[in-house]
Amino acid sequence: MPSSLKTITPVDGSVYVERTLATGAEIAAAVASARAGQASWRSVPVAERASLLTKAVDAFVAKKDEIAEEITRQMGRPISQSPGEVRGFEERARHMIAIAGEALADVEVAPKPGFTRFLRREPLGVVFVVAPWNYPYLTSVNAIVPALMAGNAVILKHSAQTPLCAERYAEAFKAAGLPPGLFQYLHLGHEDTAKMIAGDGIDFVAFTGSVDGGHAVMKAAAGRFIGAGLELGGCDPAYVRADANLDHAVENLVDGAFFNSGQSCCGIQRIYVAHELYDRFLDGAVALTNKYRLGNPLEADTNLGPVVRASAAKAIGDQIAASVRAGARPLIDPKGFPAAKDGTPYMAPQILADVDHRNPIMREECFGPVVGIMKVSSDDEAIRLMNDSRYGLTAAVWTMDEKAAIRIGAQIETGTWFMNRCDYLDPALAWTGVKDSGRGATLSAVGYEHLTRPKSFHLRTAL
Repeated sequence: MPSSLKTITPVDGSVYVERTLATGAEIAAAVASARAGQASWRSVPVAERASLLTKAVDAFVAKKDEIAEEITRQMGRPISQSPGEVRGFEERARHMIAIAGEALADVEVAPKPGFTRFLRREPLGVVFVVAPWNYPYLTSVNAIVPALMAGNAVILKHSAQTPLCAERYAEAFKAAGLPPGLFQYLHLGHEDTAKMIAGDGIDFVAFTGSVDGGHAVMKAAAGRFIGAGLELGGCDPAYVRADANLDHAVENLVDGAFFNSGQSCCGIQRIYVAHELYDRFLDGAVALTNKYRLGNPLEADTNLGPVVRASAAKAIGDQIAASVRAGARPLIDPKGFPAAKDGTPYMAPQILADVDHRNPIMREECFGPVVGIMKVSSDDEAIRLMNDSRYGLTAAVWTMDEKAAIRIGAQIETGTWFMNRCDYLDPALAWTGVKDSGRGATLSAVGYEHLTRPKSFHLRTAL
């Protein structure tokens, strides 16, 4: 069993970070410290918690340039795009802090003579956050900030690809003066992560990752009565109706497919286009994709970086090859992207046409810069195909008819339904998935419901 982790940067294949993994004694001490700190923190007024966490967000944002470069070096997103993650972190954190007072307030029920009755939202205890590398702050902030605002303690296990993100959180909370024990991080392997979930001391698990990872979390938690929030994979669809603004649809959907090199659980992987627009949509998508600049993500003019590692590029390439063997027609010539090289994380984007639902690209999560595009003849066909998936994280429609968008959206099995946009989280709305895309919810007032438990107060005041 390894005693350390090494982060290999996809930029050039060198070791960027090396950290020692936590020992059993260190894990036990972290849990004990979290429980001790939470016992006092739960009684701290929400306004005081908000003041401390606002200072932490301020301290984090003050280091935005260093943090953005670390994101790029750890997981390969172009430096022109990494600052957007810091902005997104700030937006979500400040929103969840701002709504906490109302979201956590006692819930009054209808008056009843001789009684005082209300519901109180109480913290769960210690929340264990297991975060991924693809959006290392945007995924983790969804749980960390509201968990603390709700009166919980947090222990963070970040991906071995992005360990510095955990340390940046700790740095910001320390600068803000957060009491000891309330936020801690541990560098852990899979085995110790499972042991923490299965052992005493953890009261809730917030996991973001693969479907297989979600199954592992649920298996580890199976012997205990603790909750788990799971934000898992996706094979997210989009539908371009005949009345869509074609140029806007092309621009948004190419970005939705290839931003972050397609390494997004809510990125667009399958597009259904009304037959009237199909050929023009393909032409526009190919023309725009061929303008992408694949290269060193530390260079300012790069807008398509490497995928996370060479083995991931090979797996994505294998999925593309399998789709082509199944009848897909590749529209992008990799020779137009000279930085793409076999055996490295640098790979060309790909658009696959002439696909149907027998094709792997339309069935399984790819997590790379590839998208399948299929012609459809009606709303009903698009609805049937969008729902023909074991995933259900987000889905989108491009149309000028809002009523049609609502009507179609009501029939789509998804956690979030978009009109004329995609691949975005609004912190005022619940972030959730259905089917194999997960369970539970983060963000919005609904997110606080999963990080607290209701306690009923039933007081008889007249005898």
